[in-house]
Formats: sequence, C-alpha cells, structure tokens
Amino acid sequence: MDEKEIKETDIWTLYNKNVDYCRMMGYFTDVDKCNNFYNGDQWEGIILEGISPVSLNFIQPIVDYKVNKVTKSLRAINYSADNLEGTEFRAKAKKVCDLFNQRAARLWEKDQMDIKCKKVVKQAAITSEGIMYVSYNEETNNPENEILNKLDIFYGNEQEPNIQLQPYILAKQRMSVSQARELAEAYGVSKKEQEYLIGDDDTSDEAGTDAKQEVNPMITILTRFYRKDGTIHYDKASKHVDICKDKDMGISLYPFSHLAWKDKEGNARGEGEVRTLISNQIEVNKNLLRRLIATKNTAYPQKIYLKDKIANPEAINSVGGIIAAEGMEIDDVRKVFSTTQPAQMSPDADKVQTDLIQITRELRSASDTATGQVNPEDASGRAILAVQQASEQPLDEQNVAINTMLEDLARIWMDFWKTYNKKDGMKLENVETDPMTGEETITEEKVEATILDKLRTSVKIDITPKGAYDKYAQEISLEHLAQTPQFQDTNWLEDYVSLLDNDAVMPKMKLEDLIKRRKEEEQYIRAINARAQIMQNQLQQMLDTGAIVPKEINQMQSSEIPM
Repeated sequence: MDEKEIKETDIWTLYNKNVDYCRMMGYFTDVDKCNNFYNGDQWEGIILEGISPVSLNFIQPIVDYKVNKVTKSLRAINYSADNLEGTEFRAKAKKVCDLFNQRAARLWEKDQMDIKCKKVVKQAAITSEGIMYVSYNEETNNPENEILNKLDIFYGNEQEPNIQLQPYILAKQRMSVSQARELAEAYGVSKKEQEYLIGDDDTSDEAGTDAKQEVNPMITILTRFYRKDGTIHYDKASKHVDICKDKDMGISLYPFSHLAWKDKEGNARGEGEVRTLISNQIEVNKNLLRRLIATKNTAYPQKIYLKDKIANPEAINSVGGIIAAEGMEIDDVRKVFSTTQPAQMSPDADKVQTDLIQITRELRSASDTATGQVNPEDASGRAILAVQQASEQPLDEQNVAINTMLEDLARIWMDFWKTYNKKDGMKLENVETDPMTGEETITEEKVEATILDKLRTSVKIDITPKGAYDKYAQEISLEHLAQTPQFQDTNWLEDYVSLLDNDAVMPKMKLEDLIKRRKEEEQYIRAINARAQIMQNQLQQMLDTGAIVPKEINQMQSSEIPM
C-alpha cells in the first residue's frame, strides 16, 4: 500500500497544526540562527571572492558570562512539611521531609543535576527556552531527568508560560525503526501495524544544522500529555500507527519543568539573549570586513611601471632583483617605474566598531567591569565582590526563573515518589553522623503509605555561592562571626541563621549543619549525664540500705562522669 493512502493518526494531525504555528512564528529558523551566531558561524551561505568572511564574535562572551553568573552557586532541594494536623503527625512529617531531602541530595549528585541545570540555562539563554523532562525508573524507585530541545516540545496554548495550565503538551522524539517497533511491541501493537513504522528523512525541523543529517533513516514518535480526572494521561503515535491510547500516569503534574530566559508578553517560550543581538553582530562583522578590504587595497604600496620600457618585469617582485630598462637613461627610471604611497584610513571605522561592541555589552550588563576584569592587586576581594554583586542585579530575573524551574522539578519528583509508592509505602535511607566520632551510619526507614498520602510539602531552593571572591567573603564573614561572644550560644546562632537569605554571603547551609551537630552533641551529653545520674542514685540507694554494690556501678562511681 502506498504511504499516501495510509490514514494519518489524530496525534500527527495535531502535531502538524502546532508545527505550522511554530513555523509561522519563525521558531525553527530562529533556533538554528541563534545557535549558529553563538558558535561563531555568522556568514552561513555567503561566498566572498578574494577575502575570507571574518567575524568578531561578541555574542558568545556575553552569553557565557551570564550563564556562568547565574549557575555559579550550588543549589539544593529542601522539602518542608505543610501539614497542620496534630503535633504527633507534624513531627513525623518533618522527619519524612528530612529523609526526602537526603534522597533528593543523593539523586541530585548521582544524576549530575548541576551540569544538567547549566545546560538547560545555556539553552534558554541562546534559544529563549530550556526544558527538563522527568520520567520514572521503577527499578531504582527514582525520577530520571532528560534535557529536551525547544523544538521537541509543543504547547496546547503557546501564550501560557505556566506549563501546569496547558491543555496538552506534545513531545517529539526521533528514534531508530527497530527501537520504535520494540516500543510498539511493548504496548501490544500487532505485527501487521508495526510494518507501518518505517524510517523517513523528515529532519528539516530538527534543531541544529548537524541534527538534519542522520546516518540511517529514523522515525518520529509523538507523545501527547493531557490532564484527565485530576491525573496526567498520555497517548503515543507515529505518523501512521497509534502505539497506545489514554494511559494514566497517576501523577498530578505534567512531567516537564521549563525555563524561559526572559519573560515575553503573550509568549510561553520567552525571549533569549542572542536573537536581538544578531543585527548588531552582523553590522560589526560587515564593518570589520570593509576595513579589511580597504586595508588590503590601500594600506600597502603598489608598484607601477611602463610595460614596454621594462625588459624583465618578473624581476620587480624579486628581492635584490636587477630591472632592465630599455631606451632610457638610468636617471630617468622614475618616469617608467614607481610605487604608490599607502592611503590613510579614517579612524571613524574603528571607532564605530569599538563603540558598537562596547555599548552593546554595556546595555546587556556584560561590560569589562561587570565581567570582573579588574586587577585583584588594585582592589580588595570585598571591593571586587561588591562590584560583581552590583553587576549581577540585572540577572535577578534569571536567578528567580532558575529557582522556580528547580522548585517545579522538585515538586514533580515528590509527585512521582508519592504516586509510585502509595500502595506499599517507601523505604528511605537515613544517614546519621556520630557527634563524637564523626562516623556515618546508614539505616533504612520505612515510610508507611498512609503517611505518604497525608504528607503535604512545600519546596525551596537553598543556594550556596562558590565563586573565588564569594569564598573569600565567606571566610571573612565566618571569622568575624566566630569572634563574637554570642557565637557559642546555639539558640542565638539558630535565630541569626533563620534571618539570613538563602543566597547570603554568610554560608547559611554550613551554619545550619553546625547547629545540627551542636544539638546532636548536646543531646548526646544530656543522655550520658542522665544515665550517670540514674546510676549514682541507684548507688546511693544501695549504700543507704547496705545492699551489695554491683561491680559495674562501683566502677562507674570511680570513673569520671561528665555532668
């Protein structure tokens, strides 16, 4: 049967509708263009004779500076209980949240989330949007996080930036034909229908120039996510085969977390850093090319001679060559051979180019001062830090957006954990440190399904600065704090830390760990003192009654007991 005679699936029809909209908005061309300009490929398709196309790429340093600025701090997920039930359950909920915080920290490290987060942020800075997709691995009982491209996701409402309010989300995936047929087999698609899963070369809408070239024909698989009866459902299909229909995931949140670099009114995908810089970059490149052409044509002396008076013109370009002149005196050589004087180029061209780059960088808050190009010998670390922190204020919007994206991601993780363990409960590892020896012990604690069902959590992202001057400022701040008499008062220190911002120069997370260790040590000492007091009381009673004193109590009496 001819492929044109096979009916297209409903999901493919919906996909074409979304693709038409994105093509009309120019998303496909913009993504490729922004990536090319960031990577320095800024003369695509242009052929110049006699000179190579040159570029002075100022877009990449601007993007790299901003991405590094907003991702330089360490981030960590922190769950807290929102339950208002009785005191007993609130205590249980707090303990469970502590266990989930440990689990989230291990997952964050194991899944290299710092690296993935930076890639998502960089993607958003270049193309306007970065997207993280979360699936669930039932074997490890943990979420798995995958970075998706802007052109692999389509929204039911392209004007709504809140993903959780979308009527549907359509995800596109390219895979080999064998993988597609294995997937169809797992969902129970018949062998006859699997024959319609065939490769194609439909790569014109893939993001990136290289992605448009595939070694072997692949196939596009679409997944439509939608909300139904309070939970997320999905369908899967290719162009001609329905792989599965109406599968309930059980979770209440769309498994997507996205980052728009800058808000853009009426647009769900926001605005990036590159697209609006392209016009300036093109003008800088053109100006540089004009200067090079002018330099090539006029900046060097050129030889001029009368052809019929020079017997051996090839000697003109030879170093120390002998030029033979015919029918003339030696003194008259300048009448038949001379050189031009190099022309003076107007400095305006250089000034325009320099000003265009400098002003563009300043308007994008990426000037030399902002990027920290200050001699450390000429300023103190605190002064440099103050300058850099002031320069980071224009990036507050991006910092807030990143934290919001990660909070959404943490909520999706919790949604998966609660959904996939709601029947049998969940086993969580608890790592405890001995306050006296520093040794860690790992125990497994069972969280009952009833507790998971009742648990209500909120999320915040803890931030710890880690730049070179940030570390210097932290050391100075801790040194001053340690010299205050109140530092030894754990209750005062706890109140002080609670007032610090999450991204304060003072390392809030480290101080919280210190407070926790102090309390554990105090609890440990109180337990020893209480045990010693009980044994002393027992000893005194035995002495008063004339009873035989047990050996261990007698030994305890002769030993030093901390009080």
